[in-house]
Amino acid sequence: MKKLFLYITISFLCLSFTGNETVKTKPKLVIGLVIDQMRYDYLTRFSDRFSEGGFKRLLNDGFSLENAHYNLIPTYTAVGHASIYTGTTPTNHGIISNNWYDKFLKKTIYCVDDRRYETVGNRGNSGQKSPKRMFTSTLADQLKLHQISKGKSIGIAIKDRSAILPAGHTANGAYWFEGGNEGKFITSSFYMDHLPKWVEEFNTSGKADSYLSKPWNTLFPLETYSRSISDNNEFEGLFKGETSPTFPHNIPKLRERNGNFSILKGIPEGNTFTIDFAKAAILGENLGMSNHTDFLAISFSSTDYIGHQYGPASVEIEDTYLKLDKDLSNFLNFLDDKIGKDNYTIFLTADHAAVHVPSYLQSLKIPAHYFNTKVFYNTINKITQKYFNSKELVENISNYQIFLNKEKIETLGFTKNEIAKRIVNELESLEGIYKAVTAKTLQTNHFSEGMMNSLQNGYNQKLSGDVLLVPYPATLTRGKTGTSHGSGYSYDTHIPIIFYGKGIENGMSKKRYEIVDIAPTIANLLGIEAPNSATGKIIEKALKPK
Repeated sequence: MKKLFLYITISFLCLSFTGNETVKTKPKLVIGLVIDQMRYDYLTRFSDRFSEGGFKRLLNDGFSLENAHYNLIPTYTAVGHASIYTGTTPTNHGIISNNWYDKFLKKTIYCVDDRRYETVGNRGNSGQKSPKRMFTSTLADQLKLHQISKGKSIGIAIKDRSAILPAGHTANGAYWFEGGNEGKFITSSFYMDHLPKWVEEFNTSGKADSYLSKPWNTLFPLETYSRSISDNNEFEGLFKGETSPTFPHNIPKLRERNGNFSILKGIPEGNTFTIDFAKAAILGENLGMSNHTDFLAISFSSTDYIGHQYGPASVEIEDTYLKLDKDLSNFLNFLDDKIGKDNYTIFLTADHAAVHVPSYLQSLKIPAHYFNTKVFYNTINKITQKYFNSKELVENISNYQIFLNKEKIETLGFTKNEIAKRIVNELESLEGIYKAVTAKTLQTNHFSEGMMNSLQNGYNQKLSGDVLLVPYPATLTRGKTGTSHGSGYSYDTHIPIIFYGKGIENGMSKKRYEIVDIAPTIANLLGIEAPNSATGKIIEKALKPK
């Protein structure tokens, strides 16, 4: 009897010990950091100017993937954020762009618009949002399911889509910045009926205004910015009211003509402001303080606004990343103090990268192009007129996709595939288009690698167009200053992925990994199910043995 009692006691203690160890091995807080429009080579180009406590701390003490890519087209903000957190591509999660033509509603829609909900935090309609157009669960959703809705999940960004999509369908909150004359963080009634007290206090703190009270000067002396081209050049855009794209940028003087508080989005202090709000969220919501794992998704949007205006070779970009490095160092120290060094896990990545300004590339005799969408639309109409005697067969051309008018085509006795095939055949000789493929081809064939694989991964049978186009490398549809993104070429797809903190090995890999591998890896670290349509793989080398 004594032996039986002893056996039961030991067994109970072992089970209790094992259960406690399982809890101890999980971080109290998981933080996803997404840097909007960050090229991988910013890590190497600015390396010797970074401090020891920001990017270098993550690289030296974490696990870095040096050959990580997006395996999809298009590489846009909403698509990138959705793909990171769902562990899959648009073919499954349904976010095929930021805006896209809805062939059922016959109009262009925005990825997170939802008129069923109201704005919380002001009287406008900029809070009428939700994640309803994302068909799949996210990493944060799966954590909520695993913990039976215990633990909190929150999304934060200047851009609405960058806060909403990562936080998922079950989030406790998603907050984004309302510029203009508001200068505050808002949300949607999808999440709550009123702003928490800590958000209201932050909004009335005067922080937004304080960051607009001084000019944008470089962190270090301007002459030391040797990783960038001349400060005064023809390849960069201007704030309204400026006559040259040069430092200092007089933000107090420029703010009125540039959307008042909205100018904060386009300067490095927008990232600092985002960090400030993230800290307030951690303290206000007591994140990382319970027996359950909390999830915080933070996206730095200002890097994208600055990149679009000035391009990757600019002093402004170099200065932005040096200041972001300083912000990251500050944030990591905050986490050490408030959460504890061994209590949190971070992953850092980007939603896409960006091409060098094509006009700058052209000045160096590197092939680069500007694509005229109006001329292209007229060309397509000439093709349909020539072969099908109609200029009414195309409903919409956007995101390098052609949407055909099914009803009109059928009245003429043709099929969409017949029209699509003819257009593709004619486009082979058209200047500006490198490749074209019909939707039918993507539906009936499997492409395992390369550009066609990325195109296929970005194609959603329910939502996408009837002809998909691939322009030549380094092609943009904008004016000749500033840059953009969206392609499947390496300048848009090659991004950093760094894991850091609890449960993460120290090291690096030069093996190719893909953006969809982040979610399964973090899910495995947490011991939870991956998002319900995840197609990525676990990066085993990044995780410490359990």
